[in-house]
Amino acid sequence: MNILKKVWPYSGLPKEIYILFFARVINSMGNFVFPFLVFFLTEKIGLSESRVGFYRMIAAMVSVPGTILGGFLSDYVERKKIFIVSQALAAIFIIPCAFLGDSIFVAYLLIIATFFGGAAPPANSAMITDLTNQKNRKQAYALLYLGINIGFAIGPLIAGFLYNNYLKLLFLGDAITTFISLILVAIFVKDTKPTKNEIEESYNLNNEEKSEKGNVLVVFLKRPSLLAFSAISIIISFVYAQSDFGIPLQIKEIFGYKGPKYYGVIMTTNALVVVGFTTIVINITKKIRPVVNIMIALILYAIGFGMIYFIHDFYMFIFSTVIWSIGEIIAATNSGVYIANHTPMSHRGRFNSILPLIIGSGRALSPVVMGLFIEIYGIRMIWPVIFILSLFAIFLMYNLYLFEKNN
Repeated sequence: MNILKKVWPYSGLPKEIYILFFARVINSMGNFVFPFLVFFLTEKIGLSESRVGFYRMIAAMVSVPGTILGGFLSDYVERKKIFIVSQALAAIFIIPCAFLGDSIFVAYLLIIATFFGGAAPPANSAMITDLTNQKNRKQAYALLYLGINIGFAIGPLIAGFLYNNYLKLLFLGDAITTFISLILVAIFVKDTKPTKNEIEESYNLNNEEKSEKGNVLVVFLKRPSLLAFSAISIIISFVYAQSDFGIPLQIKEIFGYKGPKYYGVIMTTNALVVVGFTTIVINITKKIRPVVNIMIALILYAIGFGMIYFIHDFYMFIFSTVIWSIGEIIAATNSGVYIANHTPMSHRGRFNSILPLIIGSGRALSPVVMGLFIEIYGIRMIWPVIFILSLFAIFLMYNLYLFEKNN
């Protein structure tokens, strides 16, 4: 058994985690519509780039109240029901798109689907936290992260074929895979919402997962470590956003018309590294505290993104991608664990709706801020800035580590 755990660190997890893993693989594999949404709206419906940007902005804005509502309800209603109903409603609104051709109503329906889809992640994250403890949580998050990336590595290939040949199946396939994943959850995953007795007993816990009374803001402010971690994570998401903003622009500037092709190779490299190295990385880092792992991830970001300033050869871009992709694995599998370990049992749904919005603001702001920076100083100069921001985040995370160690 010990040998198995060394080779396969995901053994011994609750069976519901394995079901959620397969559900994520299926759901991510069938995520056909949104990766090709820009192509569909411009080529099939004929919208301008600015109009497409407007609809994407509206969809992003609409998902926010959906996320907040899903998190709030998850603390008062069965989490499993919230997850299944919201995902199912999102899929239902995608189905008519298969029969509307090039109607603008496709965009409207997808915006509605985005609202309901936004309500699912907080419930799902709360379920994962309920099913795990601080000893096995890191392995569980890593397995589920691996499931998402396995699905995303396969899904776009299928979606590209469907988009060019069977457009109706692009929408129907997305909805069908969602329903298949939900059937797995409905049958094999119990509801995980803590009972009133469990919440009452958790008031006596001697860790950050003990229940609290009060609204989200009051409870959040009682957790200075989580508050600091969230602020630092805004910088981390700002830095990582260059993987799909700064890098394609840099490649386009260096390689010209070959840029899109080369960027596709970089994204494939990223997917292969994530799928191929997640288990290895987890085996190496599973006994290290999450906050220390995040520092390691930031060091890899600093090196992987920072070295792009000096790169002119495409193979060095591949090398850079391998480095920051390993950082992505470490950051993605430890961030959720840290949040879960510092979230009160009584507020898991609400914390899992608010915190991703706070942290995600860094990724949302990054293209705007760095876009303005590029117009003044040029694309190449963003990499020293990203390097310095990574070092600054390491400094802040190290101080958080010292604060926790002393307290």
